[in-house]
Amino acid sequence: MEPKIPTDRFTVYAAGLDHPECCAFDRDGNLWAGGEAGQIYKVDPLGNVETVANVGGFCCGVAFSPNDQHLFACVSGLGVVRIEKSGEHQVFATHAGQHKIVAPNYLLFDRRGRLYVTDSGNWMKRNGYVLRFEPEGRGEVLAGPFGYANGLASSADERTLFMVESDSDSVLKFEINLEGRLSNPEIYAEDVGRLPDGLSLDAEGNLYVCCYASDEIWRIGPDRNKTLLAHDRWGILLGRPTNLVFGGPDFDEIYVANLGRYTIARTKLGIRGQLPVNLNHTS
Repeated sequence: MEPKIPTDRFTVYAAGLDHPECCAFDRDGNLWAGGEAGQIYKVDPLGNVETVANVGGFCCGVAFSPNDQHLFACVSGLGVVRIEKSGEHQVFATHAGQHKIVAPNYLLFDRRGRLYVTDSGNWMKRNGYVLRFEPEGRGEVLAGPFGYANGLASSADERTLFMVESDSDSVLKFEINLEGRLSNPEIYAEDVGRLPDGLSLDAEGNLYVCCYASDEIWRIGPDRNKTLLAHDRWGILLGRPTNLVFGGPDFDEIYVANLGRYTIARTKLGIRGQLPVNLNHTS
C-alpha cells in the first residue's frame, strides 16, 4: 500500500532531543517533549530547543493540564510527575488506590481536569490497566487487565475513549459515562502496523496511530477503514515514531516524536486536529 503522504514531505522541526517519545503544545505555541534520560524540553515556534528540567527517568507520555499551567509526564521508575513551566517538578502519583503503577506510559486530561493514564504493565504479561486520577491526586483503576496498554485518545464529546494495546497491534474502544467510568470495551481496529504506540484524533473523527516497529502512521476513519498515511522505509524522518500532535497556524500540521532518533518531524496534513483541552480555552 502506498502511503498518502510521501516521506519527502516531512521535515525536521527540532533536533538534538534525546529520543523523544511524546510531545504537547502549550498556548504560547511552544512544543514540550521528554527525553530518555529524564530531560524535559521546550521547543519554541522557531524550533529552538531548551532543556527546562530533568525529572530523573525515561519520559513517556506528556500532557498539559486544562489550565495550561502544568505539564504532566509518565516517567519510568517514578510514576506520574507534575512539572511547572519554570522547571520545578514533583511526583504526582505512584499508585492508583492500592495499585502500584508498573510502567506509566500515556496520559490525557478531560475538561473536568481528570487525568487518564495507561499503566502498560510488562510486555506480553497482560497486566496493563487504564487508571484515572482526580485533580487532587486520588486515583483508581478503571479497566483491565489488558495487553501492553499504551496510547489514549478521547472523542471531542468525551463519550468515547480509544486505547492502544501494543502487543496485539490493535486499538480498543470504550464508552465513557458521565462519571468517567469505562464500559462496553471492544476491538476498534486490528493489524494496525507493528507495535502501535500513540493516538491522536482530528476534527473529523479520524484516528491517527503511530507505529514504533514499522515506522508508520496509520489513519482509521470513523467507518473503521484503515489508510496508510505515512511510512519511512529508511527510518530517518520517521524513525520509530511514537506519538503525534497537531499544530501550526491553521492547526492542520502534524508533529511526530521519533523515539528512535533525536528529532521531531512535521508535515502539512490539511485536516485540522481535535483541540486538546489545554488549547480549548472554553474548557
